[in-house]
Amino acid sequence: MPPEIVHVVDDDEAARDSLAFLLQSVGYSVKTYGSAAALLAEPAALAAGCVITDLRMPEIDGLQLLRELKKRPVEMPVLIITGHGDIPLAVEAMRAGAVNFLQKPFDDETLLAAVSSAFKSQQEQSRQTGQRSEIAARLDQLSVRERQVLEGLIAGRPNKVIAFDLGISIRTIEIYRANVMTKMRAGSLSDLIRMTMMVPLPPHPQAAAE
Repeated sequence: MPPEIVHVVDDDEAARDSLAFLLQSVGYSVKTYGSAAALLAEPAALAAGCVITDLRMPEIDGLQLLRELKKRPVEMPVLIITGHGDIPLAVEAMRAGAVNFLQKPFDDETLLAAVSSAFKSQQEQSRQTGQRSEIAARLDQLSVRERQVLEGLIAGRPNKVIAFDLGISIRTIEIYRANVMTKMRAGSLSDLIRMTMMVPLPPHPQAAAE
């Protein structure tokens, strides 16, 4: 497995080199940029990794870089490095999507922990995105009537109430319910509820009796 990539953006060459040395010493692959524009000018660099950027830079500052990455959109986590007087801007950066900010001066362990946490957060986000795609695909397999039964189940209605609402027998509801559980690969009602919390059911046309 290739090493994880960290993109370091800072107009201070000494700061860039220091961060690169530290990150490489623990196994990260590092690319450095003297400006935000230099990073943005390399589309291939935006495909993977984590970004560490100084907040105060000429032309495009760290907050503007973060906003530009979000517009593209780029899924890489962004860590902001800030001076003491920049805390309000750092908080604004967090609201704009930065995963963390580090106030100067910070020690090596603090930086490495923040980078590790950023990658773990990215991995979890990727895992959840994959799960949501799988759940959406399973929902697409349901017939309209099965979707109606699913909606009744996650609303907490018993089978007899769902049957009355849909004008069909309880036995038919039981069959639809079994089909829903199989197609959704759910082992319990709580599994179904968890799935629909991750991927809300889209609206659908009313079903004719099947």
